[in-house]
Amino acid sequence: MRLCAILATLLFLNAAQVTRVEARPTLLFEPSTNTVLYAEDIDRPWHPASLTKIMTAYVVFQALKAGQITLDSKIPSSEAAHKMPPSKIGIPVGGEISVELALRALIIKSANDVAVMLAEAVGGTHDGFIARMNQTAKRLGMNRTHFVNPNGLPADAQVTTARDLAILSKAVREDFPQHDHYWSMPSLRIGKVRLRSHNSLLKTFDGADGLKTGFICDSGFNIVASAARDGRRLIAIVLGETSAQDRAIRAASLLEHGFNTYGWKLFFKSTTLRDLPIARETLSAPSIRDSIPSSSCNPTLARRARAERRARRNALKKLRRAARKSKLSGQSASAATSPATQKPQVLPGIRPSIPGPQN
Repeated sequence: MRLCAILATLLFLNAAQVTRVEARPTLLFEPSTNTVLYAEDIDRPWHPASLTKIMTAYVVFQALKAGQITLDSKIPSSEAAHKMPPSKIGIPVGGEISVELALRALIIKSANDVAVMLAEAVGGTHDGFIARMNQTAKRLGMNRTHFVNPNGLPADAQVTTARDLAILSKAVREDFPQHDHYWSMPSLRIGKVRLRSHNSLLKTFDGADGLKTGFICDSGFNIVASAARDGRRLIAIVLGETSAQDRAIRAASLLEHGFNTYGWKLFFKSTTLRDLPIARETLSAPSIRDSIPSSSCNPTLARRARAERRARRNALKKLRRAARKSKLSGQSASAATSPATQKPQVLPGIRPSIPGPQN
């Protein structure tokens, strides 16, 4: 009965954690054909967070193609760039790095200061670069996307949708295949320091090759995850998960589902991004800050989440102790009834026989 009670406690705690999270915008598609394999709320406005940097990289790639800059060009750190909050490289005012290193820091480290450095170098001014971002979004058909900064830091007017992110993700790889390697790099080294990507799928999911993660309290944990197997590439877009782990699990599950079911889905009429009906427009993106168990987003929920984790750990410890005690009790009972440990019974008036040497 004690084991059953502990297991019931664990199931209750896990259920409480799961039911607290509602569905968020999600999309799984094949970029080469625009075939949609799964879609949920893909036109719902959402804060992109650092997924913004996919567009920042796209505009920089355009500048490289036009010859405005080269990968070896040096770009300086301004006071505005230096003041950006983490994630950042921390280049001092007046310090310089190459465009090539800046792109790696932008995509792998998701450096907010480097995003501003690239914006000022390519756009002339911060606002000039933002204008390019919005012009590019309009040209690509990202009709519900608007940018006000190049890094995705909190801003009410910085919005996108899962559909628009799909358009951008497809375009950045098809239009600039020569820069494709940036999206799949798991880490970069600056001096003696190694900086690792926030995209854990690059190490844990078979075939993962990009693209970008993002997080602010209002958006939750976002990801555009791509993977290729047997010559086929799929992209999963997940917005608004409540932890980095949940984000990775959700994206991995979608991608695995897509690779496993793609063949039989071809027997049915497929839907493309262009065919999928566009939902009625919503004016603003929601904030899910109250759902994020982080001390920086929702201290009360963070304390509750820590208490739940402690309760689960304690329940698991009790379960293990009970299992060990049950095992030891079983061993003791077995030993007590073993013939080797039983004393010979002596009947009245009869001496027990003692075995002699064996021939």
